[in-house]
Amino acid sequence: MHLLVRLAPAVVAFTLSLPAAAQEPVVPRPNVLVRQILEGMPKGDKQEVSILTATLKPGAMTVHHTHRFPVGVYVVEGAFTLEVEGSAPITVKAGEAMTEPAKAKMIGYNRTATDTKVVIFYVADPGTPFLDAIH
Repeated sequence: MHLLVRLAPAVVAFTLSLPAAAQEPVVPRPNVLVRQILEGMPKGDKQEVSILTATLKPGAMTVHHTHRFPVGVYVVEGAFTLEVEGSAPITVKAGEAMTEPAKAKMIGYNRTATDTKVVIFYVADPGTPFLDAIH
């Protein structure tokens, strides 16, 4: 018993020195950039998820195109301007996100003096091309 009394302070000190990871985990709250109800999502039993990156040099533009399904775009650096037929142009800056509608004719631009870097999220029926160029 005398040994237990002498060991008790060491056990308490050891327990208090355990890393914080042994405590209850803290779950970070996600920051919602875009929440939107979309039309035209794939309806098959399986979908293919693609996450792509792209860099547009200053003054660069995409081809005139459509997407068969909606596209999510997150701007990492710079600013991205999208012109969708029948809508006013929209510019999304670093740290912001947007969705591109399905089946709409569009073209994207980097109208800044620096590179624009984006991350693109695309959910489609398996094997669907990312875009269809309009000639």
